[in-house]
This record gives sequence, C-alpha cells and structure tokens, in this order.
Amino acid sequence: MANSRNQPRVLRAYVNNWRIRETGDCHGSEGSAERSFIMMHQVQTVRKGGMFIVRFSLLAALFFCSVIFAAAQTQSGGDAGAGTPQRLSPQMAVDMAIKNNLDLEMARIGMDIKKRKADYTWNQFLPTVGVSGTLSRDNWATNTTGVQPVGTPDLQGAYDSVVPYSVYLPQWHVTGAFSATLSLSVALFEGIRSLKLDYQAGTISYDKATLQIEQNIRKMYNNILLLEANAVLLQEMFNNTQRQADMADANYKAGLAPRLTWLQAQVAVENMKPSINDLDNSLRSLKGNFALLLGLSYDAPFELEPLASGISYIPQDVADLIAKAASGKPDIKELQANIMTLQSQRKALNIQSFTPYIALGWSLSSMFNPQLDPFKDTWFSGDSWNRGGNFYVTVGMNFNGLFPFTKEGQQRKDMDANIQIQNIQLAQMIRDTELEIFTTVNSLEKIRTTAEASQAAVDLASQSYKLTEEAYKAGLQDFLTVQNSSVALEQAKLQLQTQQFNYLNGLIDLEYSTGVPFGTLSSAANNGGTK
Repeated sequence: MANSRNQPRVLRAYVNNWRIRETGDCHGSEGSAERSFIMMHQVQTVRKGGMFIVRFSLLAALFFCSVIFAAAQTQSGGDAGAGTPQRLSPQMAVDMAIKNNLDLEMARIGMDIKKRKADYTWNQFLPTVGVSGTLSRDNWATNTTGVQPVGTPDLQGAYDSVVPYSVYLPQWHVTGAFSATLSLSVALFEGIRSLKLDYQAGTISYDKATLQIEQNIRKMYNNILLLEANAVLLQEMFNNTQRQADMADANYKAGLAPRLTWLQAQVAVENMKPSINDLDNSLRSLKGNFALLLGLSYDAPFELEPLASGISYIPQDVADLIAKAASGKPDIKELQANIMTLQSQRKALNIQSFTPYIALGWSLSSMFNPQLDPFKDTWFSGDSWNRGGNFYVTVGMNFNGLFPFTKEGQQRKDMDANIQIQNIQLAQMIRDTELEIFTTVNSLEKIRTTAEASQAAVDLASQSYKLTEEAYKAGLQDFLTVQNSSVALEQAKLQLQTQQFNYLNGLIDLEYSTGVPFGTLSSAANNGGTK
C-alpha cells in the first residue's frame, strides 16, 4: 500500500520536474526536498546507465573494426594472389600440358606395363611350382580280406595253420603332393624378342602422343597471340573511329560539317562495338580452353610471352624434308614398330608350329596309409605315409600347325594378312607425308609472298591514312574518306600479322612431319626480320 501511495507522488515529481525545465518555476506543488531526492536519483541512474552504454559501445566498435580490418586484409591478400597473372613461355606451357594431360597419363601407365613385361621376360624359364593337399572320403566302406598265419614257422618258414580275417578300411584319406614343371621350346626366345619390340613400339607411341600435345599447344599459343594482336588492332581502330567522331562532333557544333557527317561518325562507332565484344568473347574462350589443357582453372589469369616482332622466312628443300620425314615422322615410326612386332610374333608362331618342345617335370607325393584313420591314428610315424614321386622328360610336337586348314594354320594366314595390310598402310602413309610436306612448303612460300605484299600494303596504307587525316583536318576530305583509309590500314596490319602467325604454325607442322625437335625451324624463323 505504501508503494501504491508513493506512485502518484513520484509521477507528480516527474511532471513538476518537467514543468520546472519548461517554465523555469522553482515552486512546485510538492516539497523541494522530495524533488531534490528524485532528481538526484535520476541523475545517478542516468550516469550509471550512460557509462555502461558508452563502454559497451566502445568495445563493440573495436571488435567490429578488428573483424572488418582482418576480413579486408584477407580479401585483399586473396585477390592479390588470385589476380596475379602467371607469365608463360611456349616451353613452360608445353611442360605443364604434358604433365597434366590425363590421356598421356593413361598411355604412360600402359607403357609401364609393357616395360615390366619386357624386363621380366626371363621368368619364362622359371618352372611352374605347385603344392596341393587333399582330404577325401569314400562313399562306401572298403572291405579287405586275407589270412593270418598262426604259430611259429619251422626251418622252411611254414606255419602250422592260418586264420582268415576280414577288415573294413577307413573311409577318410589324406594326400599331399609337390610338383615342378618346365616347358621349353625354341619359340620362347623369339617370344622374348617380341615382348621387347612391343615395349619399344609402346615407347614410340607415347613419344608420338607427347609430340602431338606439344604441337597443339604451340599452335594454340600462337593463335592466342594472334587474337590478342587482333584485339589490339581492333581497339586502335575503334579509338581512331571515336577520335574521328569527336572531330566530326566538334565540326558539326562549329558549323563546319553537316548533321549527316556527324550521324555517320556516330554510326561507325556503334557498329564497331559488337565486333570488339565478339573478338573478346572468342579470346576468352580460347584462353579458357588453353588454361584447362595446362591443368589450370578455366578462369586462371595468365600472360603469354610475346614472340619476336619480325619473322625470318627460311627457304625449304622439299626433297631433303621428304627424306627426313620418311624416317623421322612419329606416325611412320610408330607404324614401322608395329610391323616389326607383328613380324616377330609371326616368326614365333612358325617356330612353335614346326619345332618340337621339351617338358621337364618332377613330383613328390605322399599318401596317408589307407589302413589307418587320419582322425584317430598318429600322423608323425614313419609307417603312416606311403611316399611316391618321379622325374620325367617329355619330348613332343603338335602336328596341327603343319596343315593350313587347321586353327593354327589359319592363325598364321591371318597374321600374314595383317602384316601385309600394315605394309600397305606404311606405303600409303609415306605417300601422304610426301604430299603433306610438298603442300606445306608451297603454302609457306605463298605465305611468304603474301606477307611481303602485306608489308608493302601496310606501308602504303599508313602513308595514305596520314595524308587523308591531314586533309580532313584542313576540310579537304569528308569523314567517310578518312574512315575508309583507317579501315584499309588496320586491315593491312591484320593481314600481315595473320600471315606471320600462319607461317609459324606451318613451320610447327613441318617440324612434326620431319621428326625434328620443335623450335628447329620456328625458332630460327622468329629471330629476325623479313628476308
């Protein structure tokens, strides 16, 4: 009740306090002592609560600042690490692609299998060793009968009498055996040679796959550089068009050019934007595929080291290149190795069909005494086991291989046909290689003459553009003439760069066809200017 009586008084104190603040009147309806007590209580409460709020706010601000700073540092560090492009040279790109190619990894495992077979070919001269143990039970009990002499034999060994007996033998029997066999024939030696040739063929196939990857990576490397150069030229062309549009806008505003010229300049600028976007998209797609081939993520940033500015055109001798390709092209070497392997396998089959074989064997067997029960009698007595075994030498020959209509005879004919097919393919591949080299050399010569003409066109187009732009500034030429001159210059530069990169890619194909190391021709061509 006391608290309930005090509540209106406290409320009136708050109201009076508010009135005092608003009106400045010091004389309320209640006593000044009560008002002073309530005001002091309010001030102390506000001070305590205010200090707590201030301290809590400072701590919270410090905590959130530290969290935000740490997150910013982490993000900036991560962005710096992820945004730093990796600089790649052609050889670095090739090494990364070979290391991370999954198809090549499978080929490497297959080559290891063939190498292991070739290294352990001597195991064909190891005997086949086996140990066996048998526990058997007769379906029916066996009854054995006989006579047992009685008494002591006389001097002649005769007994006084004999007693017949009948015994049921145990149904359980235990037998152990050890054997070693070895089959020898002259065909084994040719089989060892076949395994070694198969491993050599696998090595050549692996080297061929590696060279094909290097060929594709080097050509893709050049294509990316070509697209980047095209992007730079297109951007320069866009900048020139924008600059001409700005000039047209200034002339139009000054009354020196009609509105049609201003509209034509703006249309030219807008027409170039889709081309730039398309080229950028193609470049991003090509770089993404290139990064995946190198084992990187599709969006990994990287930079390619630029090639030399000038291209040195090297004269090629077609006859010399064809002679090198006949013995050095990876495809031809792979097919030749496969033919040698088939010929060795065919020879081994002939030797096996027309020569005898020798089989050596040695066996040792031991059977628990059938009159004893293996579950009741002891196993470790000398009389508990019946021992046996032998050594044998067998000489034999399979006559089925002598007749052509048998399975063995047809197998030989099939192998002969496969060898003949492989030889025809080899001859056809050599012809195709000759045609490929002849076509490639002619293409390189055409690129050389086209590049020389493109270089002259670039020089003339550059002079024409400068003169046209000066005339446009002087008001002697219209905007379309300047734009056409700029387009002609950029097209000439693009044509020259395209021919140069096509020449380098043609040299890379020529290096693969002739079997010379990559860089033998392309590096020499990339060392100087045009000859």
